[in-house]
Amino acid sequence: MTALRAFRTVAMAAGAIGGLSGAAYGLLTEQSRRARLVIGVPEAPPPVADGVYLPDGTGPVPDDELARGVAPLCFVVIGDSSAAGVGVDTADQLPGVLLARGLAEEAERPVRLLTVAISGSTTRSLPAQVERALRAGPDLALVIIGANDVTTKMPVHVSARLLGIEVRRLTSAGVGVVVGTCPDLGAIRPIPQPLRSVARSWSLALARMQRGEVERAGAIPVALADLLSPEFLARPADLFSADRFHPNAIGYEAAAAVLLPALCSVAGVWIGGPLPALRTRSAAAEARRPTARAVAWLNRALGRPEPVQP
Repeated sequence: MTALRAFRTVAMAAGAIGGLSGAAYGLLTEQSRRARLVIGVPEAPPPVADGVYLPDGTGPVPDDELARGVAPLCFVVIGDSSAAGVGVDTADQLPGVLLARGLAEEAERPVRLLTVAISGSTTRSLPAQVERALRAGPDLALVIIGANDVTTKMPVHVSARLLGIEVRRLTSAGVGVVVGTCPDLGAIRPIPQPLRSVARSWSLALARMQRGEVERAGAIPVALADLLSPEFLARPADLFSADRFHPNAIGYEAAAAVLLPALCSVAGVWIGGPLPALRTRSAAAEARRPTARAVAWLNRALGRPEPVQP
């Protein structure tokens, strides 16, 4: 699903699920229309740069350039447009390439990158991607999925359960798995309030449920919403691509920086203790947007009582 359709779907879902009044539903629908006009469409799919990357930063290289007896670490990237790298200009900027090079440097051995992620994918698309990944005999995998589940109205418990099933398929095959949980759609500034708060609430709810399923499946979740939202909210012009929906090269560098430690851990490259517990909410992200006012407006429109603050 492209950004042009995503926000109309969010508004429709908000009306169907929340029972919005006519005025409130009309406002959300109008806001989704305006967001679609502001957000552009990616001109082309992301480049493909699968292959073997060396510890010195070079690659992809042919297999005959590998040192004899040194087997590459097989690394697969699974998921949606954020995993595939929509928004970059060159292959060197792809998140998979950034992570493959980082892994090769840290492991001091070659890393073979295979990207099976497809733009527009939802969690229902994962079985085919995981099947293709398993045929390659991977050592470790990165999964980023969830944004399209929100915009296509998939119930969060269904989405999270399906993710857990596919992650368990990978871990049962001996693959080390890291999952970047659903990003914060509230960081996308072209979505006006209160529609942005609706998208934000659903994406954060999904991320929380994904985290539990991923942990139960024996993998490591990385809270992308918590770790990246403060930067994306503070520097949208620097971190988003021209479509204002997907990250640009700098944005993907920021994502790679928070994903690489977990990947090194599951690959057995970094040993010596568990990774520190990651926060599930960002105080900085909350402080940078008028969420409280928007939520209060939405609650009044729905006739709901004001939430009690803990």
